[in-house]
Amino acid sequence: MSYKAPVKDMLFAMEHLARIDQVAQIPGFEEAGLETAQAVLEECARFNEEVVAPLNVVGDLQPSTWKDGQVSTTAGFKEAFAQYVQGGWQGLQHPVDAGGQGLPKTIGAACVEMLNSANMSFALCPLLTDGAIEALLTAGSDALKTTYLDKLVSGQWTGTMNLTEPQAGSDLALVRTRAERQGDGSYKVFGTKIFITYGEHDMAENIVHLVLARVAGAPEGVKGISLFVVPKFLVNADGALGARNDVHCVSIEHKLGIKASPTCVLQYGDHGGATGFLVGEENRGLEYMFIMMNAARYAVGLQGVAIAERAYQQAAAFAKERVQSRPVDGSVAGSATIIHHPDVRRMLMTMRAYTEGCRAMALTAAAAFDAAHAHPDAQVRQDNQAFYEFMVPLIKGYSTEMSQEVTSLGVQVHGGMGFIEETGAAQHYRDAKILTIYEGTTAIQANDLVGRKTARDGGQAARGIASQIEQTEQALKAGSSAAAQAFARALAQARQDFLAVVDYVVAGSKTAPNDVFAASVPYLMLAGNLVAGWQMGRALLAAEQQLSQGAGDQAFLEAKVTTAHFYATHILVKTSALREEVLHGAAPVMALPQDRF
Repeated sequence: MSYKAPVKDMLFAMEHLARIDQVAQIPGFEEAGLETAQAVLEECARFNEEVVAPLNVVGDLQPSTWKDGQVSTTAGFKEAFAQYVQGGWQGLQHPVDAGGQGLPKTIGAACVEMLNSANMSFALCPLLTDGAIEALLTAGSDALKTTYLDKLVSGQWTGTMNLTEPQAGSDLALVRTRAERQGDGSYKVFGTKIFITYGEHDMAENIVHLVLARVAGAPEGVKGISLFVVPKFLVNADGALGARNDVHCVSIEHKLGIKASPTCVLQYGDHGGATGFLVGEENRGLEYMFIMMNAARYAVGLQGVAIAERAYQQAAAFAKERVQSRPVDGSVAGSATIIHHPDVRRMLMTMRAYTEGCRAMALTAAAAFDAAHAHPDAQVRQDNQAFYEFMVPLIKGYSTEMSQEVTSLGVQVHGGMGFIEETGAAQHYRDAKILTIYEGTTAIQANDLVGRKTARDGGQAARGIASQIEQTEQALKAGSSAAAQAFARALAQARQDFLAVVDYVVAGSKTAPNDVFAASVPYLMLAGNLVAGWQMGRALLAAEQQLSQGAGDQAFLEAKVTTAHFYATHILVKTSALREEVLHGAAPVMALPQDRF
């Protein structure tokens, strides 16, 4: 099935929830208001619908291949990537002085969603390059920036993130790759890295690997890790490509999903050592890598929204065409399309509401990111940075877990046809699974939410968000519609559930850490449910206001109200069960002896 970018939904969220008018008041973003956003999104939609999306099924059926150290991507990927580069899409939200377009993340996030909806395997290459750019912008020396940054921002070269090793998955304290100092200031790098997305490919002339390694004499554990730039091809003084570096792809993985994306095993230093260049200072590599990780975690959350949107579109289209059984209300004399059946409509509404809620959460966080990085007022920057940091584990964790349910429902709507690969519903389900795993599993996001984002400040950031939610409750209570009143009640209960859990986490994180961390994922799911629901409540208010004024597309706005009402009555109400799981579910989790598992 073809993909149609939800530009109207995105612009609604940008205008009324992310408040792009306020983003456009920040110095440097003056030209990036709603009109610019619409123009960019419409062109991005055209490119992704016409060029990238048609390659999605092709990539699943004809994935990347490896032979003699070389990786060949799916037919058509190289040409599509050339158009992506030519269109300037890689540099959309990167600084103008680095060759980018300098647009805010609020606009860039919507474009990232489109690219991933169109073809997640394809989108992973630019996603990793974005992370490499952020790391170099923050910690790279002037020499590294001069050599690599412009070409990464343009897309002429691509970037990777090299953390994982056979013995070191999420536990980076176990990293063994080593770096040896050389007399000219460079380093020789030796080791093996696995699960390296686009670690080798044929779409760009050079690949810039950012690699975690240990320098001789470094402290044990994560405190002794440094970060290095290790290019596939060395770069001459004049900027031209030089000799092939001693880094080679020795195999690619065969995977459940995202099959067109080459996931590589890279070997460093088998022929004398790969030449690498230190990023920042020795032993601060993990700190710098987390710049890439946080950028990637937000982007993976967008991938969850993206694959959910694609699955929803396909399921809705199928439901309007598939004829099966008579409607229970007798509205059609014979067999009808399955969209007439109540449970199919329930599944489609669930898919739609989850997707819109998580998109709204992600775009609102993007606006906070823009303010945190560019607003002239220091206090505004600080407040928005705290908000954004709290949002990242929710966007990554909740949105990707949401995508599991939505893509599964997509298969269910198709019935038996969904279990058949030819319909395409199964690909979305398979592709989505990796999202809860890479760039930190859901449990890692939940541990971050518990430890760094809640317990560390005594729940201050969490309670501040709850106070903002309460303001939305009051606005909903002041509304005259039954939908607004119902949403206000559901939101109030969900907020109270959230605050009860925050108190529990803060109190128990030191005295009963096993109990608290056993409930960390339910806490994340509760928080994500609430924050996405908060945005849906704001969307309901905005839609009802426009309806009362007779402004805008009435059918579109009425659908917004209906979808928000469904979120309140079917999804937001789940917070009470999640609260009970957090407060009382840890004991049986920890009670069973290890030898009984």
